[in-house]
Amino acid sequence: MNANLLIPTPEPRIARFETLAYGMFIHWGLYSQLGRGEWVQHLEHIPVSEYAKLKDTFTAADFDARAIARLARESGMKYITLTTRHHDGFSLYDTRGLNDFDAPHSPAGRDLIAEFVDGCRAEGIVPFFYHTTLDWRWDSANCSDEKFNEYLDYLNDSVEVLCANYGEIGGLWFDGNWSRAGADWKEDRMYATIRRHQPEAMIINNTGLDARGALGNPELDSTTFEQGLPKQPNRSGWPKYVSVEMCQTMNSHWGIGVNDFNYLAPGSIIQNLAACRKAGANYLLNVGPTAGGAIPAYETAALRRAGDWVRLLGDAIYEAKPTEIQCQGRDFALRCGEKLFYFVHDLALVGDANVTLGGNDAGPRTLGNLNAPIKSVRWLDNDENLAWTQNVEAGIAAVRCSGYPYGVNLVVRVAEVELG
Repeated sequence: MNANLLIPTPEPRIARFETLAYGMFIHWGLYSQLGRGEWVQHLEHIPVSEYAKLKDTFTAADFDARAIARLARESGMKYITLTTRHHDGFSLYDTRGLNDFDAPHSPAGRDLIAEFVDGCRAEGIVPFFYHTTLDWRWDSANCSDEKFNEYLDYLNDSVEVLCANYGEIGGLWFDGNWSRAGADWKEDRMYATIRRHQPEAMIINNTGLDARGALGNPELDSTTFEQGLPKQPNRSGWPKYVSVEMCQTMNSHWGIGVNDFNYLAPGSIIQNLAACRKAGANYLLNVGPTAGGAIPAYETAALRRAGDWVRLLGDAIYEAKPTEIQCQGRDFALRCGEKLFYFVHDLALVGDANVTLGGNDAGPRTLGNLNAPIKSVRWLDNDENLAWTQNVEAGIAAVRCSGYPYGVNLVVRVAEVELG
């Protein structure tokens, strides 16, 4: 084989990131007080001076960082990415003299990122920092080159504040370079600043809706799929192993939309998480806290319910890796050591026809390109052993998948296949 076509080995920080698997994204800031999404200032043409008055009513009265981290943990999430500063330029952290447009200079009167980091560590959650590169207060998308370079100095100094004052973090997640296409964003300088303070931090820079999965600066550690299911990349010949992450909203907004009623159901969350892991991608699912900083009730309940499903699977979500095994329909198999985790979709209920909807879809399902001999197959949720047959030489197996008993529907059911 040509050495140039080998798949590179992931650096330790990237390998660790992939085992985090499932994270919470949080978009929260001044815009949350208006309840019309995080782009409200731009879309409604609110003057910068008028919008800035929202700082005077920002209290963070309901922000409990540890409770949010506990919710993430109980929902099966391993990390949280929080907006330390969004496009409106308001910082949830102490900018330490760069300006006074930050949480410590608001009625909140405190460094909310310090609280966030402490809360995450108390609950065993890895903290990540979102930081905008687009800034409407600076008019960074349209200002002169001279002012833009001044802005980049400010941006670099802001990132250094985050990297130097909160201990070890999981990574930084940037967003906004697409706003000034073709500009020299001085990425090398900013990433060098991060590496100087946080050598093990993931560096991610969102490529946006129009460039999902695109590679960027060589220092970046993950591609992004914003609001779109990821595809497993062919990393053959890549100079560096780069991971994959999909970020998605619970409704149609990143920041809270009080009149947005179109939320993901727990079943959809489960299917999307499974689809991400099929591609070896992390799933970063967003919530939009209230003006005071609390996670709304529906989002809390939906995350907890999906978390019940995650607890049934254990290592299947976090440690297992994609395989080349061929499955029917949306089914797929992940591998962890000498075990396969077989994710089965569209499995109907079985039971009395007078009360059971969906018919009987129990029966054999085939797996191809499977040359290792099978020792046993069982459902993870109830330990039921499943019948199977296999032709090892042909690389074909069939598993008789029992349907859901009445009162059960896991959306995606997972079987553990022990190999021998």
